[in-house]
Amino acid sequence: MRIFIAGGTGAVGIRMVPLLVAAGHEVYGSTRHDAGCETLAGLGATGVVMDPLNPQSVTDAVTKASPEVIVHQLTALGSLSGNLKKWDQDFAMTNRLRTEGTDHLLAAARAAGVRRFVAQSFGGGWTLERIGDWVKDETSSLIEDPGKEARGTLAAIRHLEDAVTSASDVEGLVLRYGNFYGPGNAASRDGAIGELLRKGKMPVVGGGTGVWSFVHIDDVASATVAAIDRGAPGIYNIVDDEPAPVNQWMPFLAEQVGGRNPMRLPAWLARPLIGEFGVALMTSVRGSSNAKAKRELGWTPSYPTWREGFRTGIG
Repeated sequence: MRIFIAGGTGAVGIRMVPLLVAAGHEVYGSTRHDAGCETLAGLGATGVVMDPLNPQSVTDAVTKASPEVIVHQLTALGSLSGNLKKWDQDFAMTNRLRTEGTDHLLAAARAAGVRRFVAQSFGGGWTLERIGDWVKDETSSLIEDPGKEARGTLAAIRHLEDAVTSASDVEGLVLRYGNFYGPGNAASRDGAIGELLRKGKMPVVGGGTGVWSFVHIDDVASATVAAIDRGAPGIYNIVDDEPAPVNQWMPFLAEQVGGRNPMRLPAWLARPLIGEFGVALMTSVRGSSNAKAKRELGWTPSYPTWREGFRTGIG
């Protein structure tokens, strides 16, 4: 097939390209700069310079590729501050890409007669309702209010998911990725979370009962490749087999990166520092089940559990 990856040089796109080329597909990838075209050419793909917030630029890029499938991997996560009280500010550009960028890509897809549209969303914990089961499937509702720090980000995620899954003229699939780990990501030996844990600067807040779902970055790429030609339209959680409470995964990751057991901080003391949203991340968020993705996409993560992945896959 001819496949267009919007965000071809991003963390997921750059890992998808070799897999798709090896499978015999003709791959186009968007990039902001000419240097990105050179990178993609070196991997066997064709680079297309595109401004994802300019509708004409998006239309021109998609028209040039004339793809059967578009994969939406547009984000802007390279310079996050790490301040949980500034979540929406940190995600402001990514939120525009999830709203305006998604709308531009869907309009271009319709004009070009694209058959299938696969889009990145998030399903690592905080977007889901924080009542009932601690591990939820795709039928569970998004939370109405995640906290003032993340309302704009949740609204952008909701917009993307609704726009893609309600499209009647393309097969729209939304992949809710878990929390990334692995080389080049915050949860890695050299990443921001790894560094904080190594220095003892990331505590377990409250009981650390918030449940996170993780996924290795290479498994994200393989799952997305699977969704290009498998699975009915809808939403899929792309996470590993073992959702994990903070009080389990954080001490284990600290050990793997050479840090000490994280200190404990009462929620009341942490709240002024990290906000209500930050406290929820530590104490009340829910994890996700991958049963649907494994069943309908025929996908199996190469790192089935975060324990195995943190030991051998963090760089």
